[in-house]
Amino acid sequence: MNRRKRSLFVRTLLFLFALNSIFIFYYLRLHPRPQHPLDEEQNLNLNLTPPSLSSSSSLKPWPLLPSYLPWNISSFPPVGSCEAYFGNGFSRSISPMTGRNGFFRCHYSETLQSSICEGGTIRMDPARIAMSRGGEDLEKVMGRREEDELPRYESEAFQIEEGEGWERREDRRLVDQAFLDQYLKHGAVHMHTMRSLVESIRVVPTGELQCDQVIDEPTLLVTRFEYANMFHTVTDWYSAYVSSRVTGLAGRPHLVFIDGHCKAQLEETWKSLFTSVRYAKDFAGTVCFRHAILSPLGYETALFKGLTESFSCQGSTANILRQNPDYQKTARLSEFGEMLLSSFYLLPIPKREPGMLNILFVRREDYLAHPRHNGKVQSRLSNELEVFDSVQTWAKMKNNMKCKLNVVNGLFAHMHMKEQLQAIRDASIVIGAHGAGLTHLVSARTDTIVLEIIASMYRRPHFQLISSWKGLEYHAINLPGSYARPTEVTEELSKIMKSLGC
Repeated sequence: MNRRKRSLFVRTLLFLFALNSIFIFYYLRLHPRPQHPLDEEQNLNLNLTPPSLSSSSSLKPWPLLPSYLPWNISSFPPVGSCEAYFGNGFSRSISPMTGRNGFFRCHYSETLQSSICEGGTIRMDPARIAMSRGGEDLEKVMGRREEDELPRYESEAFQIEEGEGWERREDRRLVDQAFLDQYLKHGAVHMHTMRSLVESIRVVPTGELQCDQVIDEPTLLVTRFEYANMFHTVTDWYSAYVSSRVTGLAGRPHLVFIDGHCKAQLEETWKSLFTSVRYAKDFAGTVCFRHAILSPLGYETALFKGLTESFSCQGSTANILRQNPDYQKTARLSEFGEMLLSSFYLLPIPKREPGMLNILFVRREDYLAHPRHNGKVQSRLSNELEVFDSVQTWAKMKNNMKCKLNVVNGLFAHMHMKEQLQAIRDASIVIGAHGAGLTHLVSARTDTIVLEIIASMYRRPHFQLISSWKGLEYHAINLPGSYARPTEVTEELSKIMKSLGC
């Protein structure tokens, strides 16, 4: 190729490159990248993984959860919507005091009528909290009254270092009565211990806060009610989880029980969920928290309020909601259920074995629950053993080449929590009489089918609602008393099996 032809070839290439660049420029201007539905409709932060921890942090990291959706949002869901009940509806932030060290703010949910509060440089004096020590072996405190286990705060049980914007008061209270009545309402809660805690906080001038011990990392302060009951404990777990997410914690916080309850079987799950667990009376002297988070009572969660408040809410999958945001649907219970599973190393969820169906029969049995308990549980199904035996016999008769049925004996009261969660995770069908053990449905797969047997005295909506909020198929057998005809139960199971193609 001579010099003239080579020059013409180079000029031609440059011209085509320039023409192509101009074409691409105008194409992108006229055809911008489609915005993700969540970006457009919710303005959510689409980072689907939580913020990372520093290398020096001792906090447990947040696990990667398949149903996780962002909590740090710039546009909050409408008041009264499903997402406002179960997600981040804490849309109003009130700060009675700001500052680099001493600060206090509450995140208020108009939907739940409750607040998640947090503060910095807060001192706790356990000696000024009247309650039993807590954490004792159950057998050593039999007969102890419940009121002796719940906290009663003296003035200055909690102190906070003075920050900016605080409205000075003669008694140096952090907040006044109007603040408490507006953002920490009594509501239907007879003894609102979180409100009482905030009411006890006194402001101390900068530099005068004396601490025997300092905890630098974020710490949840939790008071439990009905702590030995699975349903009520799940409401406490959920409240603590939501509080951690709403306040944007980079890792799972430490946790301090501000109560004097004795040890209970469910305590192991608290320890698995969070970085560490201690009782307030475990501290020998005063302790200062660089960052304390006050978790609302379990009674103030959607799980409990849904029993008396009517709101539209249907469970869905996170994948669907990422593509088609809908404030009247939620994947939050699935996210939380996965958090429980992950805490016991039960994620990822394995695929179901083709043709194998696990039928989990959740049973009630006697066990000693708390100091005021006689070790006998209330019977919700008077012939439970007869029904269980009948289901086992029916399953053996129904086994065929197409479907193999495995009935799991769910004696949860004497099973390790990991075994309980694994049983619910692997269940295709969950059957049981109305009882707190069915609260495990929060960790069930979204294709699990529920059959609840309901005695006439226990027609309550707990597990029908949880099934709805999870998006589970739900069936019920309503009994005229507490006796169930075994054939009625197996006939209902046969209908369910037929719907599954078995």
